[in-house]
Amino acid sequence: MKSNKLHFATRTIHSGYDPHQNHGALTPPMHTSSTFAFNSVEQGGAAFAGDNDHYIYSRLGTPSQQQLEQRLADLEEAEAALVTASGMGAITSAIWSLVEPGDEIIADKSLYGCTFSFFEHGLKKFGVAVNYVDLSTPQFLSEHITDKTKLVYTESPSNPNMRLVDIAAVAKITRQYGIKFMVDNTFCTPYLQNPIALGADIVVHSATKYLGGHGDLIAGVVAGSAEVLLHIRQYGLKDMTGAVISGHDVALLMRGLKTLHVRMDRHCENAQKVAGYLQTSPYVKQINYPGLANFPQAELAKKQMRQPGGMIAFELNGSREQAADFVNQLELILCAVSLGDTESLIQHPASMTHSTYTEEELIAHLISPSLLRLSVGLEHVDDIIADLDQALESVFNGGSGNKGLSALA
Repeated sequence: MKSNKLHFATRTIHSGYDPHQNHGALTPPMHTSSTFAFNSVEQGGAAFAGDNDHYIYSRLGTPSQQQLEQRLADLEEAEAALVTASGMGAITSAIWSLVEPGDEIIADKSLYGCTFSFFEHGLKKFGVAVNYVDLSTPQFLSEHITDKTKLVYTESPSNPNMRLVDIAAVAKITRQYGIKFMVDNTFCTPYLQNPIALGADIVVHSATKYLGGHGDLIAGVVAGSAEVLLHIRQYGLKDMTGAVISGHDVALLMRGLKTLHVRMDRHCENAQKVAGYLQTSPYVKQINYPGLANFPQAELAKKQMRQPGGMIAFELNGSREQAADFVNQLELILCAVSLGDTESLIQHPASMTHSTYTEEELIAHLISPSLLRLSVGLEHVDDIIADLDQALESVFNGGSGNKGLSALA
């Protein structure tokens, strides 16, 4: 059956792989060879010239990597995909391939901390300007586009505060000006959102997160047109970053994808209930979750996301110190960066993932001192809520909350 006629869940398991072409092996083989032998100098020369599809060197790809990339391209509704050694490897390999000194990037003002650091300490150092714009109001984007603008970059939802960007609206504008539009789709995964189908040119992921799903690999993904992806592979990845994924991580990522749809359904189900609980707490000042009826961009979420996701951003009715104390009081939910694991994880952006920001930058980029980012895991939701409850009570009410989690200590 053709892949585009199959449902998403089926494609996560079957797309890009035929056991009968691999000695009947149900699980795709793991290729760890660093180089590949040629039958002759002529065959090798033709491979380097691009006149045959013989594998050359693992920095350019392996058979198992190609199978994974075909599956990811299928899931993202893209012509091609490239996997890298990390999410930042995907972002940097792609962007270094698309810009030159003197060019300009327009980026949303709410970004993952390391992406912001790359823009500030990497691109600007080499003569690429970055202009931060509130892309949640795309009607004003045209005012910031100049003849030097080569790329518009956003996350949706954004890390860490869960703001959405109307991908289709931004894409309509970038097409008018003939500039590339790149979307970080890490929080949603292709199960919940397909930016390319909405008009984006390039999608990036930290595959470390939901795509892998078990906290046991580091990887990244770039997806887009075959022409652009070939350039990123041969220039950005091969020559600029060398962010080459290992054969072992390819195998782990292929395995993680097989349960993506099942895991995401439960992440979303749990997060919806946790968000509902936090919404009723007197200790929570603000909660950003696309599944809540009072979420400011609820209609946009329904339009471009199939489900609201497993990530929650919320601010406490307290100080930065109380936010940190709350995290420290949690027993089941772990204080850790990353997200999308089976375990529930929480972190304090101002102290952790966005600690490179100055105080002025934190304000400018919409990160409050008491903001917390919660990745809702796959534990029983009642246990997650009980842990949140006892920690909130401990910080704000002298510790009269649910103490039924002490056995976890």
